[in-house]
Amino acid sequence: MKEEKIQVLVADDERNLRRMLKAQLERWGYEVHLAETGTDALQILNENHIDILITDLRMPEMDGMELLNQVQKKYKSIPVIMITAHGTVDTAVEAIKLGAFDYITKPYDRNALKDVVAKAEKTCKLAEKEFSFDDNQDGRFKIIGKSEPMQEIYDMVERVAPTPSTVLISGDSGTGKELIARALFDNSKRNKMPYIRVNCAAIPPTLIESELFGYEKGAFTGAESSKPGRFELADGGTLFLDEVGEISMEMQVKLLRAIQEEEFERVGGVSTIKVDVRLITATNQDLRHLVKEGKFRDDLYYRLNVVHMHLPRLNDRKEDIPLLARHFLTKYNQKLVKEISDFETSAMDALLAYEWPGNIRELENVVERCTLFCDDDLIAVSHLPSEISGSFDRGSNPDVTISDLDIENGGLKDQVRAATANLEKQLIIKALDQTDKNVTRAAQLLKISRKSLQTKMKDFGLRDDG
Repeated sequence: MKEEKIQVLVADDERNLRRMLKAQLERWGYEVHLAETGTDALQILNENHIDILITDLRMPEMDGMELLNQVQKKYKSIPVIMITAHGTVDTAVEAIKLGAFDYITKPYDRNALKDVVAKAEKTCKLAEKEFSFDDNQDGRFKIIGKSEPMQEIYDMVERVAPTPSTVLISGDSGTGKELIARALFDNSKRNKMPYIRVNCAAIPPTLIESELFGYEKGAFTGAESSKPGRFELADGGTLFLDEVGEISMEMQVKLLRAIQEEEFERVGGVSTIKVDVRLITATNQDLRHLVKEGKFRDDLYYRLNVVHMHLPRLNDRKEDIPLLARHFLTKYNQKLVKEISDFETSAMDALLAYEWPGNIRELENVVERCTLFCDDDLIAVSHLPSEISGSFDRGSNPDVTISDLDIENGGLKDQVRAATANLEKQLIIKALDQTDKNVTRAAQLLKISRKSLQTKMKDFGLRDDG
């Protein structure tokens, strides 16, 4: 089976540049779509799954800035890389302040292009899905949840957001750290200024300094022009450093100095640049433990930990599960053009009984998969993944009676095992049908690894080795 490629859309009105970028990106293993105008690009975005957008600033009908604005509204998770001539670098910098991922200049440097696209690709893979909602539902700050642990978080956001204090947000992956960071910004006095996000885990250690502090022309191979860093772009606003625990010890020294002195130098530069930045950081690691292991500086930890907000696991706020599950059902009904009205009581009970090691992100993935494979009006236990339906105490389910069990043909355990295997097989068949037998995309739909899917296909006799 063919490995699924990252989908890149290039929008530029210069035919030769489009062809050059297409050829270069395809050599690096990407699948490339081309658009001559911003209007064409939006059409392609509507009709295809696009992972990364590369767009020129100057185009007829709809320029790059307007295209960026439209993508920010409809496809917030897609990193947008701007192409700019040297004379319009200031506009590209402004685009980053408005949410663009990065920019490259014409004529582009091949290595610089490769680095930026690779960084965007990694950001795509690391990006957390956001689970915001309309203000008329249960919760605050466009975040779902009315449980006591979340009420405490909301109270902290309300108290801390208007202040300039540095905030450290901790919590397991999938608990919504980026949403809390955004709530802090939206409700701060700086909410009209730039909000710059950096996922430290997506940036190679050798590039993190130039990413944060920028560089001067000629500072290293490929530095064809000067470029501001994220601290500089966030001046007057807020800088959010996600996965801050991934920063190397060497870089931690420079970060500490920038925070303490509110100044820094670009890589290869001698001039000191002063900035006024409100810093918010997040991590899924225990920074105190890293400090004890000598992997994180204690002085930087105390500098970041002025206000500490620890987000609860989904298992610690179970009363929010029905709210979240129904929100995701509404979302994927629209996305997948379905009309599923709700969950059966037994299915919701199963969701409540599960431990959710992957937190809210895992719940969203489960609801998406159930919505995809459910052809009925209600999502039932049978639509749930086996790890959730299997962990549910069927004895508490009023829909299951002794008459449903064929004890004479193997007993309860054998029947449950056979039913689970049959359900897995049918889900795999449906996923393969939905994806034209593309194993990689089917594995993504089923939220399992490609290797696990291939093993199950072999076990169920679904491999087409011919």
